[in-house]
Amino acid sequence: MALSKLQRRTRIKRRIRKIISGTATKPRLSVYRSNKEIYAQLIDDVNGVTLASVSSRDIKAATKVEAATAVGKTIAEKAVKAGVETVAFDRNGYLYHGRVKVLADAAREAGLKF
Repeated sequence: MALSKLQRRTRIKRRIRKIISGTATKPRLSVYRSNKEIYAQLIDDVNGVTLASVSSRDIKAATKVEAATAVGKTIAEKAVKAGVETVAFDRNGYLYHGRVKVLADAAREAGLKF
């Protein structure tokens, strides 16, 4: 029997998280995408602390792609303010396509390296 979308994403997420881990100097940039909104967090897994977070709920945008772009720029600005230049990108089991890719590209343009 085939896996459901959620089961497939969970399996991919576990496979990614075995490899990617965030530290204080190189935190994990975790992306969560719902049907309506998109969220990004900078996470230090060693200490179990969220360094910064942004969501599209705080940003007014006409389309979901514009909201993802704004979230990417904002999380990069917060990261630079916190003294972080490089991150480990955690796509959270989502395909690197669409809003996830737009968020990553916007964060790179705003100064993050990954």
